[in-house]
Amino acid sequence: MKAVLPVAAVVAACCILAQTPAAPVKTTARKTGSVPVYGYQVVHSYPHDRTAFTEGLEYHDGYLYESTGLNRRSSLRKVRLETGEVVQRIPISDQYFGEGITILGDEIVQLTYKTEVGFVYSLKDFHMLRQFTYKGEGWSLTHNATSVFMDDGSDEIRIWDPKTLTERKRIKVHDGAKPIDNVNELEYVEGELYANIWQTDRIARISPVTGAIMGWIDLSGLLGPMYRNGTEDVLNGIAYDAVNKRLFVTGKLWPKLFEIRVVPKTAR
Repeated sequence: MKAVLPVAAVVAACCILAQTPAAPVKTTARKTGSVPVYGYQVVHSYPHDRTAFTEGLEYHDGYLYESTGLNRRSSLRKVRLETGEVVQRIPISDQYFGEGITILGDEIVQLTYKTEVGFVYSLKDFHMLRQFTYKGEGWSLTHNATSVFMDDGSDEIRIWDPKTLTERKRIKVHDGAKPIDNVNELEYVEGELYANIWQTDRIARISPVTGAIMGWIDLSGLLGPMYRNGTEDVLNGIAYDAVNKRLFVTGKLWPKLFEIRVVPKTAR
C-alpha cells in the first residue's frame, strides 16, 4: 500500500536539516530458525532529495535513476550520485502514481500504482515510447539477463518476458512455511532478489527461482530518528552497481542515500 502523504507533512519534512551522515554501524550475522540475519556497515552517504517519495531506484552508467510517487507529484529522474542533483526529470501525468522502474537496454520501464498502466521511455531523453497494461497493483520492477521481476505488494513475484512484458509465471515469497507479503522495491543482486518489506527496516534476500527467503538484512538505525517525521518516510529504494559491487539504499522522503556493505554470514 502506498498511502498518500498529506502536503503539510511533506512541507514539514522538508524543513528538517540532515547534514550529518549516519555513523557506520556493524552487527554480526545471526540466525532466526534456519535463515541468517545480516547486519551492515555504512561505507558512504550521499545527499538525497527530501521531497522525493522514492518508489523505484536503479544505478546505471554512473547515475541513479529514480521513480517517485504520489498523485500529482510523481516523476522519473536521473540523479547525480555524488551530489543528489537531479540532472534530468519528467513529471508523470496527474492521474498516475509512479512506482517501480527497471532499465532494459536503452529503455526505462515504469509501473504505476493502481491504474494498471506501465510506461516505456527512451533512456537517452526520457521520451515516452509506448504504454502497456497489467492486472492489479504495480509496486516494483527489476531484471536479470532473462527475466523481468515485478511485484504487487503481496507475497507473489511475477516473472515477465523482457521483450513483451507479459507474464510467464509467479513465485511465492516465503520464509520457511510463512508467506511474506508487502514485498516492495526490488533489485537483482548477484543472483538474488533483494526486496524492501514495506514499512519495515528489513531487506529480504529472495531466491528468484523458488521465492524462498535466503536471508534478511536488518537496516535498523540506518537513518536516525531525528530525520524522520513518522509518516511515510520508510525504507524504500535499493540500487546495485554491479561493476564496482556497490549497494545503495534510501527511503521515501529521506535526506540521505547510503552505500552499505552487508556483513558476511561468517562474521563473529
